[in-house]
Amino acid sequence: MNTLETLLKSIQNVKVIDQSIDYKNYIALDLSTFNPELLKLDIGNAIDFERYIENHLTTTGAKVAFGGYNEERNLYKRSAVFNDTKSEERNIHIGLDLWIKAGTPVLAAVDGTIHSFNYNAGLGDYGPTIILEHKIENETFHTLYGHLSLESITKIEIGDIVKKGQQIAILGNSPINGDYAPHLHFQIIRNIEANFGDYPGVCSKNDLDYYLENCPNPNLLLKIT
Repeated sequence: MNTLETLLKSIQNVKVIDQSIDYKNYIALDLSTFNPELLKLDIGNAIDFERYIENHLTTTGAKVAFGGYNEERNLYKRSAVFNDTKSEERNIHIGLDLWIKAGTPVLAAVDGTIHSFNYNAGLGDYGPTIILEHKIENETFHTLYGHLSLESITKIEIGDIVKKGQQIAILGNSPINGDYAPHLHFQIIRNIEANFGDYPGVCSKNDLDYYLENCPNPNLLLKIT
C-alpha cells in the first residue's frame, strides 16, 4: 500500500454529505452491467432513474445509496461525452456515488483549499463541480465533488480555505447536474496535472490501470464499509 492510501486510511470520521446521516443508514447500490434489474429500466431517463433509487431506499429503509468505484456501467451509453467514435468507450466509473435527494448538504472531506470549480454542462457531464486541494503530512492530493447546484459555485473563489466537515455546496437536480438522478460524485485524485474544474470520472478499459492508481478508492477515506 502506498503512502497516500495509508494516509487516507488513517483519517477518521469523514463525511461528504449531510453529517447527520449515520453510515448505518447507507445501502449499497449496484449499477453495473451485471445488475439484471437495470435491463428493465430506462436509466437514461433521469426521472425514472430517480424513482428507481427512491424505491431502493424505501424498500431497504436506507437514506443514502452508495457505490460505483471501479464499476462498469451501461449508464454512459446515452452520452457523447463518453462515446467518442474515435476512441474506446469510457464506461468504468472511478469515483464513488452517493445517491440522495437534491438540496442535500455537501461537505469538505478534509481540510484544504478550493483548487478550482466549473459548470461542466452537457448531457452526462458533472454539471457544477468543485475540486479541493489538500496538503497533509507531506502528501498533496485533490478531492472532486460533482453534480452540485449552480448556487454552489457562485460565491466561492480559488484559494478559499475550507475545513473538514464544512458545507461547501448542495446537490443539484437533473436539469443542471448532467441529467442524472441527484447524487454526489466524490473522487480522490493523486495527480491532477493541468485539469481545472474538471477531471475524468469515467475511463476506458485500456486506461483503467492508470486511473485506479491515480484515483484511489474513496472508501479508504470515507470508511462506509
